[in-house]
Amino acid sequence: MKQLYLKKLKKVYIRNISYFFQNNTFLTLIHDVFVVILSLQVSVFLRLGGEISHVSTPAIILNTFLYALFGISVFLGKHVYRGMWRYASLGDLISISLSVTYITLLYSSVMFLLPTDLSLPRSTPLINWFVLTAFLGAPRLFYRMYRQHRNKISSKTSHDAKTALIVGSGDQTEFFIRELLRQNDDSYELLGIIGYKNVHIGKKIHHVQVIGTISEIPQLIEGFRKKNTPIEMLIVTDENLRGNALRSLVNLASSLNLHLARLPHMNELTDPRAKPRLKPISIEDLLGRAQASLDRESMRDMIKGKKILVTGAGGTIGGELLRQISDFKPSRICLLDHSEYLLYMSQLELSERHPHLPLETVLADITCRERIHHVLSSFKPELVFHAAALKHVPLVEDNPSEGCLTNVIGTRNVADACREFGVKAMLLISTDKAINPTSVMGATKRLAECYCQALDILERQKPNGTRYVSVRFGNVLGSSGSVVPLFKRQIEKGGPITLTHPEMTRYFMTVHEAVELVLQAMTFALNSKIQAGRVFVLDMGEPVKIVEMAKQMISLAGFKPDIDIEIKYTGLRPGEKLFEELFHTSENLLPTNNSNILLGSPRTVDYGFLMRALQELETTAKKPDDASIINLLHTLVPEYKSIIQTKSTHLKIVS
Repeated sequence: MKQLYLKKLKKVYIRNISYFFQNNTFLTLIHDVFVVILSLQVSVFLRLGGEISHVSTPAIILNTFLYALFGISVFLGKHVYRGMWRYASLGDLISISLSVTYITLLYSSVMFLLPTDLSLPRSTPLINWFVLTAFLGAPRLFYRMYRQHRNKISSKTSHDAKTALIVGSGDQTEFFIRELLRQNDDSYELLGIIGYKNVHIGKKIHHVQVIGTISEIPQLIEGFRKKNTPIEMLIVTDENLRGNALRSLVNLASSLNLHLARLPHMNELTDPRAKPRLKPISIEDLLGRAQASLDRESMRDMIKGKKILVTGAGGTIGGELLRQISDFKPSRICLLDHSEYLLYMSQLELSERHPHLPLETVLADITCRERIHHVLSSFKPELVFHAAALKHVPLVEDNPSEGCLTNVIGTRNVADACREFGVKAMLLISTDKAINPTSVMGATKRLAECYCQALDILERQKPNGTRYVSVRFGNVLGSSGSVVPLFKRQIEKGGPITLTHPEMTRYFMTVHEAVELVLQAMTFALNSKIQAGRVFVLDMGEPVKIVEMAKQMISLAGFKPDIDIEIKYTGLRPGEKLFEELFHTSENLLPTNNSNILLGSPRTVDYGFLMRALQELETTAKKPDDASIINLLHTLVPEYKSIIQTKSTHLKIVS
C-alpha cells in the first residue's frame, strides 16, 4: 500500500514538473519573480528618494530575499504564472491583486520582527502593493493589445476572408469579435454590425462599427456593392433572435443571395484553443419559441435522490427524459427499452454525461406482463416515466395488432405494476393524435389515457395511492418519425421533397422544451390537489404549414424551392389528418401556474369495464384479427373515425 502511494505521489510530482517547464510556464514564473524584486527597489526609492543611501545593503538584500521567497510561494500556490497572456482579462487582474495582497500580508507579518537596522520604512509594503500590481499587470495587458493589433493587421491581408455583417449588438457579438481577434482567425472580414436601435448606430465594438438596423440591410448591402465590396454573408450572434424574426431574416438573406449563419451557444466558444465555429440556421431555430418559465427547484426536489425508471429509454422522448432527469441528481436510473442498440446508445451517452450515476439497463418488451412486473418488483422505482410506444401513424395503421399490444396493453402492464409495487407516480407520454382520432395509433393512445385516468381516480381514494399523470402534446422536432429528418434526407439527395397535402398543418415543439414541460407538469400533479383523471395539455403555439416548413428547409440548404428542389404531393396516407387537435371541445381546458401547460378534463371510463375490455382487446390482438381489432377500437373509443382515401382522392370518414 505504501509503495502504491509513493508511486502515485511520484507520478503526480513528475507531471507537475513536466507541466512547469512546458508552455513557457517556467519563463513566466522567472519574469514574475524578477518583477517582485524590481518592485521592491522601486517602492523603497519612491518612499525615500535621495535618502535611499541610508538603507544598509544587508537590509536591502534580506528584504528582497523575503519578498522573492513569499512571491514564489504565492505564485506557485495561486498558479498566476499559468495564465495565458494573450487572454489576459479582468479575472487575471483580480487574481494578480489577490496574489500581491497575500505577498504583502506575509511580508508585513515578518517585517515587524526584524531588527531596526535590517528593516525598511513601514509604508513600503503599502507602496509596493500598487507598484507590484502595476508591474505584473501591465506586461500582460500590453502583450494582449499587441496580439490583437497584430491579428487585426494580418486579417486585413487575407484574400480568402468572407465579407460579413454581424446581426446583433450585445455581449455575444463582443465575445465573437474578441475571439476572432484572439485566434487570429482571418476567415471573416467584418464590415459592420446590424443593431436593433438607431441610437446604437455609429458606436463600435472592438473597432467594428454599428452601421444600421435590420430593416436597413437591403440598402446597406447595395451600398457595399457600389463600393466594390459585396457582402457575402450575415452572421447572427444574438441567441434570442428566433421564430418570426429569424424567419424574416432568412427570407431576406435568400432574396439578397446572402449566406446566413449563426453563432453557437456561448458554452461552445469557451475553449481558447478552438476557433469560433459558425453553424447554419436550422429549422429548429426558425420554429423555436421563447424560453418557457419553469420552476426548476420543484423539479429538482421531485427527482433528487429518487429511483427513476424510464420506458422507451432509447427513443427521442425517452432519451431526452434521461438527459434532463439525470441532471437533477436521482439516486439511480433504470433504462428500459425493447431495442438492444438504442438501449446501448442511451446507456453510453448517459454514462458519459454522468459517470458516477448508478444505471441499470433492462432489455424488455412492455407487452410481456410478467417481465414488467419482475423489473418493477426488483428495481422498486419511486417515479416511472412511460415513453415506450409505437408512434408512426402509417406503420401502426398497417399493423393494428402491434399498435394495440404496445400502446394499450403495454401501458396497462406498466400501470398495473406501478400500482402493485407502490410507485409514487407514473407519467404517460400521450399525443395530440388521441383527440378525435382518425388512426389506430391515435385510438390506442386515447385508450392508454383512459386506463391511466381510471387508475388515477381509483388510487386517489387511498391515502398513498399511485398518481397517474398523462401529458399530451404534438410533434417533436427531429424525432425519428418526424418530417424533419425525412426532408433533410430528401434535400441531400437533390429532391424531390414529398408532402401528402398542400394544406397540411402540424404543431411542433423542440424535444428539449417538450420534456421540460413534461417534468413541470409532473411536479404540478404531485404538489397540488388536481382533480383525479385530468390530462395535462402542452400549449404548442401556432400550427405550422408543412409546405412552408419544407420551403424554409430548402432555402436553409442554399437551394430555391420548386427550382432547385421540387416539392411533390402524394396524397393523404391512411389514418392521417390535415390538421391536429390538442383538446376536445368538451374538455374545458383550465390554466395552471405555467402558461404553457393547460389542464383538460376528457371523459373517463369505469375501471371495471376497461379491465374487461382490454382483456378482450389483448386476446383479439394476439390472434391477430385486424377487422375485429378495428371494430373493437371503434366501440371503446366512440370518437374514433377511420379515414379512407378513395381513388378519386376524396376523403371518406368511416365510424
